[in-house]
Amino acid sequence: MPSMTGGQWGLLLLLSVLWGGSFFFVEVGLAAFPLLTLVVLRVGLAALALHLVLRLQGRPPPAHRRALAAYLGMGLLNNALPFSLIVWGQTQITGGLASILNATTPLFGVLVAHRLTRDERLRPHRLAGVAAGFLGVVLVVGPEALGGLDAHLLGELAVLAASLCYAFASLFGRRFHRLGIAPAAAAAGQVSASALLLAPLALVLERPWTLPAPPATAWAAVAGLALLSTALAFILYFRILASAGATNILLVTFLIPVTAILLGAAFLGEALAPHQLAGMAVIAAGLAVMDGRLLARLRAAAAGGA
Repeated sequence: MPSMTGGQWGLLLLLSVLWGGSFFFVEVGLAAFPLLTLVVLRVGLAALALHLVLRLQGRPPPAHRRALAAYLGMGLLNNALPFSLIVWGQTQITGGLASILNATTPLFGVLVAHRLTRDERLRPHRLAGVAAGFLGVVLVVGPEALGGLDAHLLGELAVLAASLCYAFASLFGRRFHRLGIAPAAAAAGQVSASALLLAPLALVLERPWTLPAPPATAWAAVAGLALLSTALAFILYFRILASAGATNILLVTFLIPVTAILLGAAFLGEALAPHQLAGMAVIAAGLAVMDGRLLARLRAAAAGGA
């Protein structure tokens, strides 16, 4: 797993803010929209926004056969399946427990990458860093969130299945860089494919036109979910994936709870509890171990001292 630059870490932190907000937007949106309809609105509006940006730039996404196959595969693995699984899971379990289970994504990622790639093999320090990061997420969210574990097993399994989808998607998505497809074009193709996959199901199963008119707050949540947590977020996702690798991009799931807590403290006046500060420290240590440069410097210092 390659070490990331300061700029890549900054993009990963910004991505965690955008995706951290999606849990809030989903909770607001579910009060007015059924599950599949909410997911279709999310990816459909994101697709429209991304295609508009690309058209204004004069750079339509490639539409050759290999590109279309990549859009379809990525739309299924990275949007249609995990979005639906997580949204349904959040109807069964708390957001805190969902964020903890979502933090298993890097663990699945390092295992999948070890089996399916040659350049992102499993190393002891990488596994130790993932374990530390997951422990830190548990501390940040609060160990009490695990008290409901197994109370709604299907909801928990749904979030874990979504995490596994994300792990496979991070490897599948590397082909966009090999195909020469830019991050914004890859994002547009991916969300367009997922919208086409899910829209017929939403129309048949949920008949959204028969529902009461949603309030303005619900539409605002959908706009935030589509434009910030999807369109902009996936541009960043593909940019980081192309330059930093499949395993590194998955570290964002460790940062999402941290940014959510810090945003609450900064804008809502929420106090930081000791266990949250401890969890952030553990996450930072885990990320440093996975990055590898700190260990290399310590080994070099020890060798120099000897």
